[in-house]
Amino acid sequence: MSETVQEWAGDVRPAVVGTCQVDVNRSTRRFAAQAGQPLLKALERQNIFIPSACGGRGICRQCKVKVLQGGGAPSPVEINRLSPADLEAGVRLACQLQLQQDLQIEIDPELLTIRDYAAVVQEITTLTHDIRRFQLRLIEPKMLRFRPGQYMQLYVPIYPGSSDPINRSYSIASDPVRANRVDFIIRRVLNGTSTTFCFDYLRSADALHLSGPYGDFRLSDGASDILFIAGGSGMAPIQSMLHQMKNTHSQRKTTFLFGGNTVRDIFMLEEMRQFEKDLPNFRFIPIVANVDAGDTWTGERGLVTEAVKRLVQPGPALEAYLCGSPGMIDATVAVLARKGMSDERIFFDKFS
Repeated sequence: MSETVQEWAGDVRPAVVGTCQVDVNRSTRRFAAQAGQPLLKALERQNIFIPSACGGRGICRQCKVKVLQGGGAPSPVEINRLSPADLEAGVRLACQLQLQQDLQIEIDPELLTIRDYAAVVQEITTLTHDIRRFQLRLIEPKMLRFRPGQYMQLYVPIYPGSSDPINRSYSIASDPVRANRVDFIIRRVLNGTSTTFCFDYLRSADALHLSGPYGDFRLSDGASDILFIAGGSGMAPIQSMLHQMKNTHSQRKTTFLFGGNTVRDIFMLEEMRQFEKDLPNFRFIPIVANVDAGDTWTGERGLVTEAVKRLVQPGPALEAYLCGSPGMIDATVAVLARKGMSDERIFFDKFS
């Protein structure tokens, strides 16, 4: 790598120019990259896609890599976001690591199989006042192989009111058998850069770019009973798992507790009732926390955690799969733990 020196009012600092050599997984991949850019961007330019749900701000901590050599000192963001044990082991955030010297890193070998996909919007469906389903048709490559529970990264271009292109992570909601299609269930986030684009600017027939699939959230291969717990857009990976169960003629006893703040937050009732017909041991239980005057709701009421206390009796043959906000998941895990359910049988996907 080459380096020059520039001066600012008597202050001499190294200004990194030229290129750095990046070695991935002990020479499985090697490439030259422009110095001064984040490692995450350098990897993306080589079609090596590291998950990053926060758009490179160091918040999600998903873009972890292990540095074997080079890398320099961790940034303040990394020191705040990574544990002392991670830092001691050489773990860094690819979005925060600026290339300044030759670098050797290790990543999950499965990430080297991640692909970039071109897609077109086929249909946008309003599900609730703040949730929509986006159905995308893949153009190149035309087929996606994924495990239900995994997610894709959506690349959001610059649009009026935004300043930089970003990427965001969304769980796949579609049937894995329909390999030419990717469905997302997305909830609008107030002033969210990605959801503002999806809700206010994205239209049918628009072109998009994705990468993936990512993640290891998935159903076990065993025969244990299943407890699904979700709220809002947490419906997405559960729906894909239910498709998988239907396709494999699963006989596993399954209960799905789905929570909404109000009646208008409950959606996809017809689809869930169809799954109840297709899966004889499946039961869908929607739960509403606040029933307004005038709403005709005869189902379960209260918080999801309260429903778990009332309805769930954990046993050795039960596995729990949770999807939704960090607060909901943390509270539900605590309830399940108090009921005697071990951590090894609780799996979750926290939506940020």
